[in-house]
Order: sequence, then structure tokens, then C-alpha cells
Amino acid sequence: MTSEVDDRVPVLIVGGSLVGLSASLFLGRLGVEHLLVERHPRTSHHPRGRGNNVRTMELYRTAGVEPLIREAASVLAENHGILQAETLTGTDQEWLFKKIDPGGALSRLSPSGWCLCSQNDLEPVLVRCARELGGQLRFGTELVSFEQDGDGVTAVVRDRESGDTRTVRADYLVAADGPRSPVREALGIGRSGPGDLFHNVSITFRAKKLADAVGDRRFIVCYLTNPAGSGALLPVDNQQHWVFHAPWHPDRGETLEDFTDERCVTLIRAATGVPDLEVEVTGKAPWHAAERVAQRYGAGRVFLAGDSAHEMSPTGAFGSNTGIQDAHNLAWKLAAVLRGWAGPRLLETYDAERRPVALATGARASARSAEHRHPGYDVSPGTGRQAGMLAVVLGYRYASSAVLGTEDRAQAIPEDFRPVAEPGGRAPHMWLTRAGTRMSTLDLYERSLVLLCGPEDRAWQAAGQRAAERLGVPLSCHRVGRDPADTLAPEAGADWAGLHGVAADGAVLVRPDGFVAWLAPTAADDPERTLVAVLEQVLSRE
Repeated sequence: MTSEVDDRVPVLIVGGSLVGLSASLFLGRLGVEHLLVERHPRTSHHPRGRGNNVRTMELYRTAGVEPLIREAASVLAENHGILQAETLTGTDQEWLFKKIDPGGALSRLSPSGWCLCSQNDLEPVLVRCARELGGQLRFGTELVSFEQDGDGVTAVVRDRESGDTRTVRADYLVAADGPRSPVREALGIGRSGPGDLFHNVSITFRAKKLADAVGDRRFIVCYLTNPAGSGALLPVDNQQHWVFHAPWHPDRGETLEDFTDERCVTLIRAATGVPDLEVEVTGKAPWHAAERVAQRYGAGRVFLAGDSAHEMSPTGAFGSNTGIQDAHNLAWKLAAVLRGWAGPRLLETYDAERRPVALATGARASARSAEHRHPGYDVSPGTGRQAGMLAVVLGYRYASSAVLGTEDRAQAIPEDFRPVAEPGGRAPHMWLTRAGTRMSTLDLYERSLVLLCGPEDRAWQAAGQRAAERLGVPLSCHRVGRDPADTLAPEAGADWAGLHGVAADGAVLVRPDGFVAWLAPTAADDPERTLVAVLEQVLSRE
């Protein structure tokens, strides 16, 4: 079946929404040739999937696109809180939180910050940047079928306008094709979890006078609880374009056709508390909140990412962020295997690392929907203590063969976030100077493994260079200190060793995705031999 092939690429991505486009961006940054096919003719035109958390923005920073995303998101840059009110004009109002980062404490933990950028604004940025990196993106093209063997995947894709088909041969296939994923279904992979939680109809509308009722309240979302018109109100431009999520109950026989323009206008007027509000409905789209996780994140040379692998309640925007982080985790592993400096078994760690994170995050998203009493979700909040937002966003941890020292790891998400290095956790942020340029430690992690050595190291740095050359592995080695011979200088008052959990003569190995692979608390008798053994295990070369 591989003799008559129209296109040959290392990676075929199926699905061109946020996760598929992010996968294209990350692979492009790593120089991996790929083809993306998306059945829709263009990117999303609906303002959804808006909350990009700090970890996702760190990944976009490393990929060089954070400034472009913030430019695209500038209209909502001052929107921060979540408001709950019976109506916009009534007195029963409560801020669930008014600021995402009160006091600016997050700046001590990350060089990036949370960003409110709607999917319809973000996706064009990703398309442009992915194409500039050489990504082949074909919209209006659908996957017809695929087969895999021991050497790769053969897929048939079809141009939906012309009907023409092409056969694509790829080493690997990444399925970012949504919650009803045909690829997942073809692989026979089931899902577990509570299932459907609630249903909404997303109504886009224009109302020039609504800004008067909103006033200076710059919320991300306002949950409106008026029984005559409950729902969630989201600003698009804080002026005249808005989105209203109305609860939908198909279990009670309610259909989408029941949401006529007239009914939508009535609901919006009741919810906002402005009975004579002029409303022009511009679009309607159903969506379903669910908690499900695939029982496997792939089979053979085919991998699931994003909604094809997991569905989550929208509260907290965990679903899209988790999917983008899936793509980042998978991209460096595909690049390493395709380039030959990692063994194929490294790809098995994708499931081992990302699936537990999705299970824990999905449960947290559902709990948060209950805590916020999301319109349409008729579940009482749980009484158990929930992990804080930072623990979910920055504290998630991996336990796999690509990390050493996690034998006693029990939780993918800890109860509390600790901004220090530990095996399997995100490497901490710290400001440094390199060759006169200020940068974050996080800016070091993308195209290679990184070995950071303490200021009193006299062996790790040289041993790392020899081990990398011996194994043919890309490894950047840096000594962190204020000696002229050091390649990285921490800012005054910064405690590099303390933040990284090692002594001044210790070392930390960080993976290309910015997660700590291994810690050496102090100097070693034979550092080169030690590093060779560590690299071979982390990269599945044994």
C-alpha cells in the first residue's frame, strides 16, 4: 500500500484547531517536516476557548509567538475577574474573583502571564507562524482512512471542494480531531469518566447599549442567575459584541430549533436585566461540557491529543490548555525519535505522562464548575479540599521512564504548588543574564536537553559535553554563577541552587519541554559515566 504515495512526511496531523495548530507550531520550531489537514475551510470564526493559562503562554513564549498573541488579544487585556449576579442591573452581585493575579505575585514565578485570547483571534496567529516555519497546512481537507504498519502510517485524505484524494505516507500520525475523533474510533479506543455534565447553546450577538449596563466591570465572564434567563455572559470587545451561553436541556426534549432568535433575545434581556435592550443575534452554536478521558493516548504510530484524548468542563479553560500542553509534550519526543537521538520507546511516555494529568485536571475542572455554579450544571460543590489553580496550572508532574527519581510519586497534581525543581516537575523560572541579555531559565528549554550546573561545579559541565558528544545527543551545558567563566549569571539575590534543590556543586538535567528529568544534589565521582547512564534512560536508549 506504500508504493503509490502522493506525499511523504515524518508527521501527519489530523485536525487544525488550537491543538493541531499548536502541534504544527511546536514541530516547526523543532525543524520537523509535517502536514496538517483540517476538514473545515478556515479557522474558527466563533469566539470561544479564550483562556490561555500561564503555562500555555510560557510555551508560546518559547516558541516565539507570545507577543503576537498578546497583540491579537489586546482588546480584552484589561478583563480579569469572574462575576456572579442575578442580573447586571440588580444588587445581588459577587465577584468570585476580581483579579487573576492580585498584587502581581505571578511575575515571581513566570516570565509570562495569563492571556484572554479568543480562539478566532488566536488560530490565525498560529496558522501564520506555523506556515512561516515550513508547516504544510491544508484546510478544507479531510482524513478518509488510514492504516499503519511497523514502519509508518498510510492515510488517504480528500479535498472537500474538489473531491480529489491523495495518499500520504507518514512515520507518525497525531490525531487532534476533536471529541468525536474518527481516528480514536477507528483505533477502538474507549473512554472513561462521568460523561456529559451539561449542555449550552453559545449565542453571539450585537448589543450597542449593553456596555452601559456593564459599566466599568471588566470581567472574563459573568454568571447570570435570574431564573427567567440564566446563563453566562462573555465580552468580545467590551463594546457591542458579546456571547451568551444559555443552558440547553436535550434530556428534557429541548431541541436546538427551540432556540429561535426571538427566544434568544428574551433570554438575554432577562439575564442582563435590561428589558428593552436591542439585541441582534449573529450566530448560534451548541456545545457540550463533559468529563471523559481516553483509555489510551494512542496505538502504535498514532497518537491522540486535545479533545480526542480528553474532554473537560469549560470552567477554568483547562481543556484547551491541557490539549496544547499535550502537543508540546509529544512534539519534542517525536523530534527526538525521528532525529535518532532517542529510542522509539520514548513515545510510550506520552501516555504515561499526559493521561494522569488529564484525569486529575478533568476532575478539577468539573469541581470548579460546581464551585462556580456554572449555569446549566446542577451539581452541588464537593466538600473536599481542592488543589489550587497554580497547582493545576504550573504544578502538574510526570512519572515515567523519561524522568528519574519519581518512584514515590502518587499525585499528578499536588495539593499545593511549590516553585522549586523536582524530578518530573516544571523547571522553575529564574531571571538570568547571558552574554549581556536578560532571559528566563525557561527560555533555555526547547530544542535540546539542558544541563544546569551550580556555581561551584568543576566537573559536571565538561562531563555533560563529553557525554553528549559520545551519545550524539543535543545537550546544552551551562554553569550558573557570577564568575567570568560562567555562561549564565543569576540576578542579584537569586539563589539558583536553593531554587533547583541542589548544592552549589550539583546539577539539574532539564528536558526540551522544560520538565526536570534528573537532579544531582552534589558532585559525583564519575560525572561523565553518570550522565551517560541518565541520558540513555531518559531518552529510552537502553
